[in-house]
Amino acid sequence: MTTHIYWHPHCSEHDTGRGHPERAARIQAVLDALGGEGFEALVWREAPAASFEQIERVHPARYVDRIMHGMPNWGLGYVDADTVVSPGSFEAALRAAGAVCAAVDAVMRGEARNAFCAVRPPGHHAEPERAMGFCLFNNIAIGALHAQAVHGVTRVAVIDFDVHHGNGTQAAFSERPDCQYVSTHQWPLYPGTGAAGERGVANNILNVPLPPGADGEDLRAAWHEEIAPALRAFAPQLLLVSAGFDAHRDDPLAELALTERDYFWITRALTEIADEVAGGRLVSALEGGYDLTALAASSAAHVRALLEADGG
Repeated sequence: MTTHIYWHPHCSEHDTGRGHPERAARIQAVLDALGGEGFEALVWREAPAASFEQIERVHPARYVDRIMHGMPNWGLGYVDADTVVSPGSFEAALRAAGAVCAAVDAVMRGEARNAFCAVRPPGHHAEPERAMGFCLFNNIAIGALHAQAVHGVTRVAVIDFDVHHGNGTQAAFSERPDCQYVSTHQWPLYPGTGAAGERGVANNILNVPLPPGADGEDLRAAWHEEIAPALRAFAPQLLLVSAGFDAHRDDPLAELALTERDYFWITRALTEIADEVAGGRLVSALEGGYDLTALAASSAAHVRALLEADGG
């Protein structure tokens, strides 16, 4: 089997304005990195637009309608102070969510062993009825519930190593014992959620807050002491990854100290768990990462680890 990459040109048409950290250049940096030497085995796929049925498994129809009709006809609009939209943003958001659903389809059908969705806008801050933190739809949660609805998956886990806590994914999963959410993130930091005591309805939420300055050794300790045992105990049939690369030491929005080598390591650890409990089935989607050089190197390390798990 193969590693698939899902993307779409519309993701570059989500304009956030001059100086915004979540900008179209992020996608180009990732695509350039993955088009280089060593990535010839990747299988590239254009992301379809998510259907409203797929999105509404997480977000109520009234919310989807509000987002759709809140797009400006020209210029920029503001969902909140951080979350900027433009005429191309709604289509980009449909493609971002659609990429994750299509990647789940490919992995569950055995067409790919694993997949990475190089898409924007990101998603893990989007709560069922609230857009925030650069996010409109929760791409990874939509993919998780799609796996359950379409492929009969009874246990799905999301692992989130973005530097910011994925409050939206936690909100979508907190009352769902069939969905596990595991997050490492800097604490304290935006959005202010993700305390270790937030456990979900069935201890299905695991938050591992890291202090400013935490590095790869701290990540490894968290993995061995808390994350790997929790994943093995839950035994998901599919692993989904919120792949944010803003915990890199060069990222301007936070204060953790990971490197691209750490992203390679955590990805390999996740593929090994996927092999152990989920038949190797793993889908990741881009979240944060705002220094372009660090983002390119980190996403390349992440996908290289996916390829190695596939034998590529």
